[in-house]
Amino acid sequence: MSIVTVNIQDNGIAIVSLNRPEKRNAMSFALLRQLIKTAQQLKKNKKVRCVILTGNNQIFSSGIDLSDLNNPKNSAYAVWELVKPGQSLFQKAFLVWQDLPVPVIAAIEGYCFGAGMQLALAADIRISHPDTKMSIMESRWGLVPDMGLTRSLKGLIALDLAKELTMTARIFDGQYAKDIGLVTHINPQPLQQAQTLAEELLQRSPDALLAAKRVLQAMEHQPQKSLRLEKIWQLRLLLGKNSQLARKKDKQPDTTFLPRQYRG
Repeated sequence: MSIVTVNIQDNGIAIVSLNRPEKRNAMSFALLRQLIKTAQQLKKNKKVRCVILTGNNQIFSSGIDLSDLNNPKNSAYAVWELVKPGQSLFQKAFLVWQDLPVPVIAAIEGYCFGAGMQLALAADIRISHPDTKMSIMESRWGLVPDMGLTRSLKGLIALDLAKELTMTARIFDGQYAKDIGLVTHINPQPLQQAQTLAEELLQRSPDALLAAKRVLQAMEHQPQKSLRLEKIWQLRLLLGKNSQLARKKDKQPDTTFLPRQYRG
């Protein structure tokens, strides 16, 4: 049984599901590696137009698998990942979703704790069940979030609130997460709304979606480069074929786009 399942629909929507139901989809080292491998495979597939991240058995993720982390062999490996240069395994498994050249939507329900929260935050858009239990939980275990939270949380909520939630490891529900801006939408059927939103995104040029993702990410994380990227991406789009098709589609809705032209 695969610990990460991938279902690529005919329309190009890929549903990626964490699949460790007996562990409430807790993040083992093997699962982290599989997340990276899955994202890298999706990145190469130009037929993929949008990704939905979710968890099987109506649970997103209960966080890091502490039994796996406490294994002496894994503990030694974790220390190496933390001291080596560049992104660690823990950071890459989550930030890799920000690198995808397509929109990523997280459909969240059940539990979204610790590492699960950091995976959800790595998505471009988050849709949560109102009763989902959430927490930036690492301080409960005497740890600090180290899976890219400083990048993915930036700009979503105020710094003082981010500190409070991180320091207290408080558990809150999806409605509260929506109220403070941690999630984009709440819906009693988050996966269904994610599918509907993904289908709406399919009506736009895949190259325009890529450009929008890169320009807006730069606005938040590389503001000194954002204006230049606007110009660069606009030039790329104007020279591309999908921009022409987008203008045609505005008058002829049955027009279909070509596969994504740019890698990202």
